[in-house]
Amino acid sequence: MLAKSSTELVRQKNSVLVLAALRQHGPLAHTELSDFTKLSSATVSVITADLERAQIIEKAEQQAASGRGRPRVLFSQRRDCGYLIVVIISSDAVQYSLVDYAGRLMDRFTEDRPQDVSGVGSFVAGLRSALDRIVTRSRLSRDKVLMISISSKGLVDASEPVLRWSPIFGREQIDFAAVLREDWPAKIILGNETLLVAAALGRQEENEKGADFRSLAALSLGHSIGLGIVRRDEEGGHQISAPNFGHMLHLPGGGLCRCGSRGCIEAYAGFYAILRSAFDVPLDTIPAKFVPVAELDKIAASARQGSRRNILAFRQAGLALGNGLSRVLSLHESMPIAITGPGARYYDLLLEGITEGLADSHVVRMEGMPQLRVMADEPTLVFEGHLNRALTIMDSDIVKAGVVAPETNDSSAGRSVVGDVKRAN
Repeated sequence: MLAKSSTELVRQKNSVLVLAALRQHGPLAHTELSDFTKLSSATVSVITADLERAQIIEKAEQQAASGRGRPRVLFSQRRDCGYLIVVIISSDAVQYSLVDYAGRLMDRFTEDRPQDVSGVGSFVAGLRSALDRIVTRSRLSRDKVLMISISSKGLVDASEPVLRWSPIFGREQIDFAAVLREDWPAKIILGNETLLVAAALGRQEENEKGADFRSLAALSLGHSIGLGIVRRDEEGGHQISAPNFGHMLHLPGGGLCRCGSRGCIEAYAGFYAILRSAFDVPLDTIPAKFVPVAELDKIAASARQGSRRNILAFRQAGLALGNGLSRVLSLHESMPIAITGPGARYYDLLLEGITEGLADSHVVRMEGMPQLRVMADEPTLVFEGHLNRALTIMDSDIVKAGVVAPETNDSSAGRSVVGDVKRAN
């Protein structure tokens, strides 16, 4: 019995390897799957047959470009195996996306989040309505949705989909599993937005550098300040974390932050902080929850035209960021830093302060200034991070649910996997 259990675990692991290869490389032939997974040809044959029988993958013929010879048989995910809904919560809007099992975007819409409406109750009501609308528009049953993946800035519970604190809702916590459980049988996951950005950038870096990739930090600038760190471990996997960087102490007893503390990095580098500095607003003024980008654009334009006060506002913000990054590098290691978010458009005004703050670090003096680069399209990175994480979990859940059942003559082996995964969750 023990041997059988061990065999099943190995079979599950190998099945996940095959699905991961298809995720990373797209449709693949039998020999390519064997090359990428390092599994024998016989093992790949058994696994692909099982996955196809369970309606998880499908195969199609691809004719050679010359039109001659036997067509290649390529395996890929079945698009209708299950569906994913991605919910991205930002300061002023919420974006909803419907994605099929192959990772293709089927529908998307964005709803503005009114600034004069506060409280978790009204937000949750809007969330439920929007989730219902996105499946109705595509004529899907809720039971076909295997996962709802949600992201926000703020503090996220490590084990449950609970938003502990956020710049939008403050200390009003949201347990997304609890508020959606009654209507949605799907698995609910929650992620820190900047962590998802770091995950997406880490995958891009590894695709470019291969085994030479070691680590990377993603610094998100905007209404709030976030940091994600991705590091390659000894087994070739990625360890990803999102330290509470924006609320690290920059200056004891300093400016009032949205979190209620004083002297946080965000209280000097967030949009509301730059606005406060530019207009000489007292440091103990309660910060605005939302500052339109257009207002920061005006301050930036003035700074670029030589306004000393506004130049100083951005320089002080950059200095707070640089000092914080120097501490991060001292705790971890020197690594490239990608600047993302809506605040990346002010990189030229922030750079002097950032480099000055970094230069105070011993690790920078010893190893040199880390590579800094701007990655302007943060929304795309957040979405890619959602897909990478959620679809990988869905693959694993499907396999662990026992839908891959080789060496069986059970006529139910070809059934849809959706019900099995929901029961397993």
